[in-house]
This record gives sequence, C-alpha cells and structure tokens, in this order.
Amino acid sequence: MEINVQDDRQLVEIWLTNAEKNDLAVRERLKPVYTEYKKKKYLVAVYESGSRPLYQSILDLLTYNRKRSAELAVRQHKQQRPQS
Repeated sequence: MEINVQDDRQLVEIWLTNAEKNDLAVRERLKPVYTEYKKKKYLVAVYESGSRPLYQSILDLLTYNRKRSAELAVRQHKQQRPQS
C-alpha cells in the first residue's frame, strides 16, 4: 500500500495492490484514514490494481477517449452550422 498526501490540493491518494484490495484487514485499517481526512475536507482517492495488463487498459482508454472526442466535435460542428 502506498499513501500520498497532497496538502496543496487537499488530496489523499491510496494505492492498493491486488492482494491488498481484497484484504478486509487492509480495508479496516483505512477507515481511520478516511475519517481523518474527511474532517479536513480532503478528497480520498483509492486506486486498486486491475486484473488486465496495464498497457492494454491504457490503450483501450485512449482509443475510447479519442473516439468520444471526435463524436463530440462532429456534434458541435453540426450544431454551429447555419440551417438552410
């Protein structure tokens, strides 16, 4: 487990391995961390290791984002064209 506190952004990042994300004892140990930083109005983000290869997951995400961006650009372009 890795915990990174970014006071300037009021953010706490918690990184869990595959073994840790399924460990109830680890989850219980995190509860006081959530409580402590909630009182300080920090955002606590928990990142869990996935079951797929990282490279493929990132490639899929980038592909989706590029497709979605193109769809939104086309929609915006169509809305800006004057109707004839």
